Amino acid sequence: MTKPRRIYSIDVFRGMTIALMILVNNPGSWAHVYSPLLHASWHGCTLTDLVFPFFLFIVGASMRFAFVRWHHYDSKEFYKHVFWRTVSIFIAGLLINAFPFIRQNWDWSTFRIMGVLQRIALAYGISSILVINFNFKHIIQIISGILLFYWGLLWFGGTGNPYSVDSNVIRTFDMWFFGENHLWHGKGLPFDPEGILSTLPSISTVLLGYLAGGMLQTTKKYSESAKRMSIFGLALVAIGWIWGFIFPINKALWTSTYVLFTGGLAFLVLAALTFIIDAKSWKKLFWIFEVFGTNSLFIFVGSGLWAKTILKIKFNLDGELTSGYGYLYKTIFQPIAGDLNGSLLFAITHVIGWWLVLFWLYRKKIFIKL
Repeated sequence: MTKPRRIYSIDVFRGMTIALMILVNNPGSWAHVYSPLLHASWHGCTLTDLVFPFFLFIVGASMRFAFVRWHHYDSKEFYKHVFWRTVSIFIAGLLINAFPFIRQNWDWSTFRIMGVLQRIALAYGISSILVINFNFKHIIQIISGILLFYWGLLWFGGTGNPYSVDSNVIRTFDMWFFGENHLWHGKGLPFDPEGILSTLPSISTVLLGYLAGGMLQTTKKYSESAKRMSIFGLALVAIGWIWGFIFPINKALWTSTYVLFTGGLAFLVLAALTFIIDAKSWKKLFWIFEVFGTNSLFIFVGSGLWAKTILKIKFNLDGELTSGYGYLYKTIFQPIAGDLNGSLLFAITHVIGWWLVLFWLYRKKIFIKL
């Protein structure tokens, strides 16, 4: 079996995305967070809104190299590999939703089915089948078709404002498919930002990453590849931004403009890293992020379970019960740096702590894959 070739810039990009994910997911207090470290309230795109599409983009870029091994093997083996990886990632997402598993009077009728890992699983599985069966030209056509179809679906399927939180077709479909009790209620009503229909355009995000991986795999000079990715990225950002005046950039709906805008930014980041790291060989500067790039799905699961665990643990603080999460923030970080900066320091401490965990695994050459 052919061993997949590794591109250092992709590994570093993955690590930077994971570090940012830990940072934005773990403020000391959600009441005290710098605005770029929060999701846009609805329309728009912040730094935080780049984490998920960047990760899916990297999944696609890595596919181009990982799937080389299947070119000399029976296709049944490929489909079995994709199927079981898709299932394992999806189940991991369900387990995170169910954690801590044993709950007094727990009502399964309100169990949320979808989530981040579930979307990654579905986008990965469907994209894998597409890239193994179609060439680059066809993939570009598929991306275009998905994005235009999704625009039409939202426009004609909605009631009232097709892009509002309460009257979009995504919410209507998910309530019918899952039932409103199985959806996320974070906006005060049943709406799942990782629902079924909105997973469709996320496939395009993975496919854009696959195109970027193809540019890297087929290049003879990394500097030329970086140039092509930069031009392609700028074009995508421009198209997404301009189209956004009539079709808003929106992460929760994963709009077509959001796919293009964030995909273009991902191309630009990867182009810059490719030029600096692979063309100029300035690798030592990015070693910290290489460590972050290892065991990426493990760190997603681990950091999520850790946050849920310390939220469940209760401490007495000034006569009131507070979570372990709040206790750490209020007794250590807030006194040191105040409300806002203490909240940021809490998040940075989590980034450093998880890096040490990953570094230990890296030194031991332990790589946990789902």
